[in-house]
Parts: sequence; C-alpha cells; structure tokens
Amino acid sequence: MTAPTAPITQDVMTLPRKVADGPVNLIGLTRDQLAEALLEAGTAPKQVKMRVGQLWQWLYQKGVREFDLMTNLSKDYRQMLADKFVIALPEVVSRHLSEDGTRKYLVRIAGGHEVEVVYIPEEGRGTLCISSQVGCTLTCSFCHTGTQKLVRNLTAGEIVGQVMLARDDLDEWPKADRSTQGDARLLSNIVLMGMGEPLYNFENVRDAMNIAMDPEGICLSRRRITLSTSGVVPEIARTAQEIGCLLAVSFHATTDDVRDKLVPINKRWNIEELLAALKAYPKASNSERITFEYVMLKGVNDSDEDARRLVKLIKGIPAKINLIPFNEWPGAPYQRSDWKRIKAFSEIVYKAGYASPIRTPRGEDIMAACGQLKSATERARKSRKQIEAEAGLPQN
Repeated sequence: MTAPTAPITQDVMTLPRKVADGPVNLIGLTRDQLAEALLEAGTAPKQVKMRVGQLWQWLYQKGVREFDLMTNLSKDYRQMLADKFVIALPEVVSRHLSEDGTRKYLVRIAGGHEVEVVYIPEEGRGTLCISSQVGCTLTCSFCHTGTQKLVRNLTAGEIVGQVMLARDDLDEWPKADRSTQGDARLLSNIVLMGMGEPLYNFENVRDAMNIAMDPEGICLSRRRITLSTSGVVPEIARTAQEIGCLLAVSFHATTDDVRDKLVPINKRWNIEELLAALKAYPKASNSERITFEYVMLKGVNDSDEDARRLVKLIKGIPAKINLIPFNEWPGAPYQRSDWKRIKAFSEIVYKAGYASPIRTPRGEDIMAACGQLKSATERARKSRKQIEAEAGLPQN
C-alpha cells in the first residue's frame, strides 16, 4: 500500500495556545516559541536567550507557577510577564488511589473536556502513563478508551502539563530547604500509553516530550520515555528522528484477519507494512529494543500457534514482548486468557530468544489498568451487544 501524501495527524481541532485576546500560556512553548513570544512582548533581542533560560528553569526545573517568585528577574520584568502571560496546567478534578499504590487522575483541559492520567509506583522507579488525545479514533475493540469518540488533540502544554501536575502531587519539585539531586526519582519514566494515538498528534507530542527531556528542566532521558503506537506506519521513522524515545507497538495479533478486528488501523497499514517499518526503525538495537505489546484474549489470540507465528513475524527485530493479561471492563466483549495459557505462550516466546514478561495488572480496582482509561464526562453508554457488533464478533 502506498502511504498517503496528506498529513497523517488527524484533522481535529487542537486549541491554540492563545485564546481570543487573552494572555499566552507559557507551558508547552518550545524554546524557539518562547523566544518569539518574549520578543513580541517587548524583550530586548540581546536579552531573549538569557530570559528564555531563566524562565525555563523556573518553570520546568523548579516548578514555580508565580512570576513574583522568579527572583532573578527584575520587578518590572515580572510585572510585564504577569500582564502578558499565564502559567497554566490542566486541572485535577479527582484523584484515586489504588490498593497497590497506583494513582489515577481525572484531568480537565480547556473546553471542559477530561482525560485520565495514571502513575504507577515500582521499586526504584515510577512510571507515568499520559494521554495525547481526548478520546481515541482507533476503536480498538478490546480497549475501553476505544469506545469513546475522538474529541480533539491535546496541546503540547496539556501533554507536558500532565507530567508537571503528577510531580506536584508527588511533591517532587526541589525546594529551598532540600534538593532532589541524587535522590531516586519518584517519576522516572513516561509512557505515552494513555488515551489517544500519539502519532495522530505528532507535533504536540514531540514538543511536549522534548520539553520533558530538556536537560535544564524536567531532564528525563529519552530512554526513560516510551511512545506506544497502534501502527501509524508513515510516522514511525519520524519518531526516531524528532523525538528519539523508545518505541512500543500495540500488536495483539499474528494474522491480519484477527488484527483487523482487534486493531482496526491494521486495515490501513497491515502487519507486513508495520513490521517493515519496525525493521527499519533507526533506534532499534539490542540496547533499545522495540516493545511488542500483546494483550492476552481468551480463545482469540492466545494459542501456541499464535506464539509461534509471533516469533516468526518479529525475526530480525531487536524486541521484547510484553504479555498483558486482559483487563476486563464493564461490557467488554472479551475475557482474560487463563493464567496457564498465558504462561505457556510466554514460554514459547522465551525459548525463541525473546524476553516475554507478563505484565502485572495494576490499579484494576480504580479502573486504571492498561486499556481501561476513559474520562467520566465523555463515557459512552454502550451495551455489550453494541460493542461486540462493532468488534465484528459473531452474535448469538
């Protein structure tokens, strides 16, 4: 199949950083955009680079939200900033704490829409699962988020803002009486595995992740960021070139017939095309393996034959396979594979030379587990039969 010449990013509204004649939100601006905004606000050209550096450190290294607290700026300059700019993050509407320590945040963005964000604590690290769109356009039949219609893309500020509000909640910004340097980070990893397809909102995801990786700010290594795609083939190489993060692929099936139902984007870019793009991924190496995400669905994709086909398909790609026990949600048309079946599948993959960890479900009691994210206000009311019909499953 020939890739379309039109832009891949979905043609949905991303709210501008400036609304009407109101002040510009500094959160989410790239360094170049921030420099341009400061010039337009009257900053002397010779001072722009210095001012960008100062503001960057206050915003992203120290987590400061008030211009008055930026003490290395003159009082007059702080007043100018307060008159023409704002420092605004998405609003945390609710926070749920799981028995296993997982935190789920319901976050409200401009326009009153809501997305969900999940923090997963582990020994020596902590992973934040963030969203890139309100809803999702892909309608993957096993995913709760996929039953919610796409509303719009998130801005870069709304994406990196999720990281910042989680650091707020974790109290992980340095304070005058203590430093976080040398301490193990509570938020050490980011995964773009929340609501939405990140590669359908490429520019905003790229800008947000470059802010998160900036060494003078939040300072996360590119190897600590994993972007998960369902298979937007034309944007895969671009991810390596413009973001440089690790890549994960929502694979979930070993034949096109099954993947067409589970991950409908497969009808546009099938398994053969997807694997060709992954084999050419510039960052793929033994030290930076591509992660294949594979949700285990009882009687659908969990046979020994599926495991053997999977091993053959990924031959030649530095990879590991994350086996994900299906996290059931109300009305879900599938069931979780039996534990014995998951172990047998994992053993076949492991003996073929691939790491095949079985992901421990986290946050199930607060609907924060993989594939369960779905905002409260946009929650679709669908019966089991409606969902099964859309998934192409036989009706009794």
